[in-house]
Amino acid sequence: MVFLILCMVIPVVLGTFPGKSKLSYLHEQEIELRLKQLNKPAIKSIHSPDGDIIDCVWIYNQPAFDHPLFKNHTIQMSPKSNSIRDKTGSNKTDTIHQLWRTKGECPKNTIPIRRTTRGDLLRSDSIENYGRKSPPPTIYHTDDAQPEEVHEHTCVYVDYGQFHGSKSRISIWKPNVLKTRDFSLAQTWVVNGDWDTGLNSLESGWQILHALYGDKNPRLFAYWTGDTYQETGCYNLDCPGFVQVSRHISLGAALNTFSTYNGEQYDFLLTIEKDQETGLWWLKFETYLIGYWPSFIVPKLAVSARKIAWGGEIVYYTRGQGTHTLTQMGSGHFAEKGFRKAAYFNSLEYIDTSNYPITPSPQHLEATVTRPECYNLKVGSSQRWGTYFFYGGPGRNPQCP
Repeated sequence: MVFLILCMVIPVVLGTFPGKSKLSYLHEQEIELRLKQLNKPAIKSIHSPDGDIIDCVWIYNQPAFDHPLFKNHTIQMSPKSNSIRDKTGSNKTDTIHQLWRTKGECPKNTIPIRRTTRGDLLRSDSIENYGRKSPPPTIYHTDDAQPEEVHEHTCVYVDYGQFHGSKSRISIWKPNVLKTRDFSLAQTWVVNGDWDTGLNSLESGWQILHALYGDKNPRLFAYWTGDTYQETGCYNLDCPGFVQVSRHISLGAALNTFSTYNGEQYDFLLTIEKDQETGLWWLKFETYLIGYWPSFIVPKLAVSARKIAWGGEIVYYTRGQGTHTLTQMGSGHFAEKGFRKAAYFNSLEYIDTSNYPITPSPQHLEATVTRPECYNLKVGSSQRWGTYFFYGGPGRNPQCP
């Protein structure tokens, strides 16, 4: 059976060239030039406890304005639609934030951007394409051969509709991610188009991705593509596209807390919603409006999305090995473990073309689980949580050798 999925492809690790050859010198020049392109002049810099440096950059100096289509763009500081401006969230809004915020905040009219380092570039397979996923398609679980790069995912979705966005609460965990190039994430997808003619996708959630960030902390992230991950799109602010307006949230920065097994549970409300008046797709973390994607970078989403998906995903590399990875998804425990033990999404809503949030019933959700013996999910509903699902798993185990 063949699965084609929305997924992330991790860059291979790139080493430095030995010696002081001309090739090495040119390589170092390329690194320095790329760092200057990525890191904008900072009005203030904040040193996060996890080692990140967060640069407070004047809002009109952000990477989006390197894109020619943004030449005369006026930043919209808030949506026109009242529904997006509505204050939503929970009493944990002040609890869930990012580590760097413990050391300061960015001034007004600036935005916080995680500084890209030389080490970040050297972990990428391409300095020029740093922060991008590798082009698909990737084919999984064929009868003929086991691919080197393997994606596993558990997700639910609504498809073949007209949607203006997604809302959900996503629990935060710190699963064990075995190797540098492996990753584990929980996210939502807002999608139109298809793989053959050009997929347009807006994505956000939390991820552990050592190859991109240099550690194994859960981090808030965003991604976009306008052409099935070919030439356009990137993570966070690693290329022109996403316009940030918040001075409180830094895409790609580590979250300050995560859930523990049988302990305190932490989650956050994540919203992606299209503003009917402007066509901008807004990203919202709890009550914070982070920023937006203009429709002209994802033209197939100019009117609406066709598909909304929520779920978990991991990637590992086989290198000829016949065993499954020990990289975990979610909490590292199966869905049937339930609350305080398994990871969850709750309060699932899709947003219709009137920008009205609708809770899908469990019966109307479709589900995809690549290998239920390794990672699985369980959908339910309740008055408190609305429509929800638990998901995840340990990876390799006696039933998933």
